[in-house]
Formats: sequence, structure tokens, C-alpha cells
Amino acid sequence: MSSGQRTVIVVGGGAAGLMAAGSAAEAGAQVLVLEKMDRTALKLGITGKGRCNLTNTAGLTDFIARFGRNGRFLRTAFSTFFSGQLIRFFEARGVRTASERGGRVFPVDNEAIQVVRALRQWAAETGAIIRCKAPVTGLAMDGLQVTGVELNGETLHADAVILTTGGASYPSTGSSGDGAALAASTGHKVIPLHPALVPLETAGNTAQRLQGLSLRNAGLDVYIGGRKRDSHFGEMLFTHFGVSGPVILSASRRIVPALEDGQQVTLAIDLKPALDHEKLDARLLRDIDAHGKQQTGNLLKGLLPRLLIPVCVDLTGLKPDAPAHQIGAKDRKRLRTWLKDFRLEVTGHRGFAEAIVTAGGVDVREVDPATMASKMVGNLYFAGEVLDLDGDTGGYNLQAAFSTGRLAGASAAVGPN
Repeated sequence: MSSGQRTVIVVGGGAAGLMAAGSAAEAGAQVLVLEKMDRTALKLGITGKGRCNLTNTAGLTDFIARFGRNGRFLRTAFSTFFSGQLIRFFEARGVRTASERGGRVFPVDNEAIQVVRALRQWAAETGAIIRCKAPVTGLAMDGLQVTGVELNGETLHADAVILTTGGASYPSTGSSGDGAALAASTGHKVIPLHPALVPLETAGNTAQRLQGLSLRNAGLDVYIGGRKRDSHFGEMLFTHFGVSGPVILSASRRIVPALEDGQQVTLAIDLKPALDHEKLDARLLRDIDAHGKQQTGNLLKGLLPRLLIPVCVDLTGLKPDAPAHQIGAKDRKRLRTWLKDFRLEVTGHRGFAEAIVTAGGVDVREVDPATMASKMVGNLYFAGEVLDLDGDTGGYNLQAAFSTGRLAGASAAVGPN
């Protein structure tokens, strides 16, 4: 790269990387993006099931809370470039957006590729140079200063290097933990990587029997070591291996570490969250009084989706062929309890190939939140999923990638004060 202006190398051409590259170039730096895959932003192109949940309309305080213990680290990045600015950024480049349930923001046309194209085009227009099929194998160092990167046996020098390599989720898109290894090689502490926002595996064949069933409004309590540790409400899906869907993915952020610590994890599903026990009992009594001559199995059709009925019968001991009026007080209590507390034991979780994001990464205590610069190594910056930051599903993680990328690029272009 030529002299005469500050040079910046961005390692990784995903959401954070392209945002960092364009921001650095706009600030006057000469920028080179090195992407190991044959195209940039492959993961961005499949996010949100191909629709790309860009961000969320939640306020700053709620946004930060969605990232748990490390959320405070993002305050400056979010204050500098938040959801409103991101929405205007893309709409100025032809990507109109709309908000949906839960504050999730998507392109109006529901096509992630529009977001990808807009980001690629903007980065190119700013003058950033992008090289694909260019895997970085190491960082060039001079004492405690990064001086460039190692690429195919040669050293490319730069005034600053930004690591935006992502985590380890969806490895087929190029995210394979490279950045964590590069950071560790400089002496940075890396929190061990594990899947986050990931489907869960459950014991027995109950989930398999319910495969394909989606519950739109379910309550979910998470028991770890026999104690309730978390609660969620929303949509979940039964699969051939266990459970998935938004509430499960959110719950997995707490469940996966517990499983890896060897703790017992149980899910308690509330199938009737709008009714407390008293109101549900009154509902059951009304149904039995009105339809007492019907078979119990037919009565259950008014309470449950079809696939759940045989599971309910097996787990409550009800006799599906018996007249409903034979359901006594004990049977009714057993049914009511099961409807409010349907339990599944969690035995494991799916791997990085099915995880939306990665938990773990570069310890944020060793990164300056005001600039995204390393506190340990000169000329080194971080952005996106390579950091130990993982938020709830709903657009939070992509916003963090864009915000930290924007801040890292602007900071690297200027350098230390």
C-alpha cells in the first residue's frame, strides 16, 4: 500500500468489516479489505432466513441489556451510530425498511442480498479496495505494535489493522474463529468460543413426535440445577432433535454454558400463558359441562394442537376414548398442571453450523470501548463478532456489528491521539 496517507487493513469482509472499511476510507485512510472467501458478506446474505434482520427499534438501555454482562461495553459505539442512523444509512442507498413484531427491522422487500449489495457498493465508492480469496495467516509485529498482516507468505504493512473476522458460527460462510486465534497470538485473552442463539436437543422422543409443530405464544421457564433461572415468552418450534424458534434461541444463551458445565437443564413450557391455574380450571370445567358426552380426545381438540393431543394423553394418563364427564378433580388437576408446566429435559445443543452467533471471543476488558482499539497492542482494532459480545435474537447482534465497525473504522483512520 502506498505512503502519503494513513493505511488501514481490515481482516474480514462481513458486516462489521465492510462498515469499518467504508468508515475508515471516508475518514481519509487508504483501506484494504482482506476476505478469505470468494465473496464478501456471505453470512450477512443468509441472516434472518434470507430476509436480514438489520436492527431493532428498542431503546438504547434495552438494547444494551440484551447483551448481558458485557452490554455496557457497547454504549459508546451505539451512542455514535445506532439504529436510527443505520436505517437512514441503508435507506439512503435504496434499501427501504419496515419494523415488525418485537421491533425487528427488515428490508421492505425481505431480501438480504439488497443489504449486501448496498454495503459492498458503498465500501467500493468510498475507495476501499477489497481482495477476496486472501486468507490472513498472522499479524506482523514489532514489539507491542502491529505493523501489518501475513498473507500467502508475504507481509502487507499498514498503520492500523482491524480484525473483523466474525465468530465461529456458520463456518461455511468463512466464520471459523480465525480472528480469535490472531488476537491470542498478540497476547490478548480470548474467552472460549461456544455456539449462541442455537437450537437445543432434548431427551426421549417427545420432541420428535411433535416435529414441525410451532407454538406462537408459549411461556418458557428454564430450570438449571433444579432452580428457575430464566423466563421467556413467544414462539418455539419442535424438531426431530429437540426444540428451536426465537424463545429457545434466546434461552440458549444461558443454557449452553450450563450444559458445558455439566448442569442439569429442564424446560418448563406453559401452553396456556394467558390463563392462571384458577382461570384454566374454570375453562376446563365449562368445557366438560358443555361437552361431557364427547370422548376426552375430542374435548382436547379444543385445547391443543392435533400433534399435542397424543403426547398429552400419554403424559397425563387421561383415557382418550372415555366420556369427558368422567374427568374427575384429580384428572383435571393433572391436566391443568401439565398444560401450565409441560417439561422437557435438555441433553445438548446443536453446533456452530446451526448457531446464529458465537459467544466468547476477544475479552472486551482489553479493548477501549471509545475507539475499539486494543489496550495491549498498538495499531490493532476489533469490531463485530470477534469480540466477546452476543445479544438476543431480533437484530441486536447485527446492529452491534455495524456500530462497532463504524467506530473501529473511524478510529483506525485517525490513529491514537
